[in-house]
Amino acid sequence: MREHVSDPYVRRAKAEGYRSRAAFKLMEIARADKLFRPGMLVVELGSAPGSWSQVAASAVGAGGQVIATDLLDMEPLSGVVFLQGDIRAAEHREKLEKLFEGRRADLVLSDMAPNVSGVASTDQARSRELSELALDFARAHLKPGGALLIKTFQGSGFREFMEEMRQCFASVASRKPSASRDRSAEMYLLGKGFKPANPDRRGAAQGAEAADS
Repeated sequence: MREHVSDPYVRRAKAEGYRSRAAFKLMEIARADKLFRPGMLVVELGSAPGSWSQVAASAVGAGGQVIATDLLDMEPLSGVVFLQGDIRAAEHREKLEKLFEGRRADLVLSDMAPNVSGVASTDQARSRELSELALDFARAHLKPGGALLIKTFQGSGFREFMEEMRQCFASVASRKPSASRDRSAEMYLLGKGFKPANPDRRGAAQGAEAADS
């Protein structure tokens, strides 16, 4: 508790109106890697309490759209459509997909993390499951050339998962923002230039439009 209260990013989040210190992790990565553009469709998995959605909504502007989902409830945010539910459930995914209105996402964000049990092997397995879930979602809903930013944890399976991402994206890089505590094993993986295995006609057309622009 003492560490939390004295944390400079916690104090900054309160002073600047962000819902958690995690906002500064995303902002640092977004600045360095030019994640956002006005008008983008952004989907966030594991959005509560909403700091990443705050950053994304501000970045994409009134012409963009942020769709967020989490197991937990989230207080409303301007410019964000929130749907509470379990992304693992087919019924919830169907409801979420309807919000896309036939579009594909420019960017998928995932700050999902498991409830920590204290057993390293168990926590690592749960983290890997969530990472795979986010990657599968991105494969299904990103437009060609889109991006995925995902929180994962260093340890068993980290390198293997990074290689799995490299099969889907033109480039994959690891990021450790300064707002991430040094003792934390969390790491962010950023995949850019999504390469769908079997792009549908809509996705192929969108890719062609992007190439012509």
